[in-house]
Amino acid sequence: MLRMGKLTDYGIVLMSYLATNRHEQHSAHAIADAVKVPLPTVRKVLKSLSHGGLLQSERGVAGGYSLSRMPEQISVAEIITAIEGPIALTECVSSESHCEQETHCAVQTNWTRINNAVFHALDEVKLSDMLVPQNTSGLSPIKFYSSAAAMSNATIQDGEFHD
Repeated sequence: MLRMGKLTDYGIVLMSYLATNRHEQHSAHAIADAVKVPLPTVRKVLKSLSHGGLLQSERGVAGGYSLSRMPEQISVAEIITAIEGPIALTECVSSESHCEQETHCAVQTNWTRINNAVFHALDEVKLSDMLVPQNTSGLSPIKFYSSAAAMSNATIQDGEFHD
């Protein structure tokens, strides 16, 4: 089973809160209260997001955390990478692989392709997309393309894909 860690899930929740309220600085205490996540967990996640370059932090009375870029410029892949490290579905696609089968593995190339597809799908989903609720018809603002052919038929206008 593929599953993000709980800290990554919290990271997306924290980033979504900051994106929704992006015109002000937020203390770790205020964020923890707003999203109902324990303060030590919030501090740990904020530290990872800051080290990943996704947040700016300022010390002092008027200090706090804010997004380093607009929500349209931050991808879900970046958030995951900031908290969990590079996205790697299997050992052999990791930069620190220790798999003894790697030198003679017949499926390694395919795992690399699959890993790249997952990364690119997550990279296409922006933080701003996470803020838009699913509409009543059940359609999501997040679009995925099942093949390169479908992707090649799409056009890009103002940074968005159109069928």
